[in-house]
Amino acid sequence: MSNVLFIGYKNYSSWSLRPWLVLRWGGIPFEERVLRLDQPGYGRQEIAEVKAVSPNGTVPALDADGTTIWDSLAIAEWAAEQVAPGVLWPEDSALRAQARSATCEMHAGFAAVRRDLSMNLHRRLDAQPDWPDDTRRALARIDELWRGLRERHGHLGPWLFGRRSIADAFFTPVATRLRTYAVPVSAIATAYRDTLLSDPDFVAWEADAVPDSWDASAIQ
Repeated sequence: MSNVLFIGYKNYSSWSLRPWLVLRWGGIPFEERVLRLDQPGYGRQEIAEVKAVSPNGTVPALDADGTTIWDSLAIAEWAAEQVAPGVLWPEDSALRAQARSATCEMHAGFAAVRRDLSMNLHRRLDAQPDWPDDTRRALARIDELWRGLRERHGHLGPWLFGRRSIADAFFTPVATRLRTYAVPVSAIATAYRDTLLSDPDFVAWEADAVPDSWDASAIQ
C-alpha cells in the first residue's frame, strides 16, 4: 500500500501535525508532501495545488493507495483501523469512549484558542497577553480537561489515558501554543504538556519546522 500525506508548513499547521503524529505512532508507512499555502486562493480554500489532492481545498489530506481521506480526525480514524486494537485508541471500551470525547472536543471546539493563539513553533512570548474572556475560558477548560484526565488515569502512564493515543496527538498542537504564548497552567497540566513536547516524533517534526517570512497565523 502506498500512502501519501499532504500537509501544510510544519511551523504553522496544527491540523497537519495531528494525523502526521498518528501515522507515525501507528507505525503506518507514508510519504509526506508539504504544499505551499502562500498562493492565490489562500483563506478561501481555493489553492489549485491543494484542491488537486483534497476535495475541500484544505490540508491535511491522505491518499491511501488511491483513496482520498481529508480532515485530520478522519485520517486518524482510518489509521486506527489499520493497526491492532489498543495501538491508537485505548483498548478498554470506557477509556476509548472518553478518549474519543476528548479528541472530538478538541477537533470541534476551542475556537477562541485557535483565533488568538495560532501555532508558531519558533515564536516565544515572555508574558501572557491580555486575552479576551472567551479565550481565558477556553484555556481554563483545557487545563481542567488535562488535569482531570491525568488525575484519573495517571496510574496507567504519562499520557492522557495512560498509553499514547490519538487524543494525545490532537492535543500536541495545544501544548506548543501554551509554550509559545507563556500560558500558565496547573502543575499536572504542565507535566502533561512537557510529555507531549518531548515525544520523539514531535521533536522530529519540530526539527523540520523551518520558519519563513510568510505570516501563516490563520492556519489552524
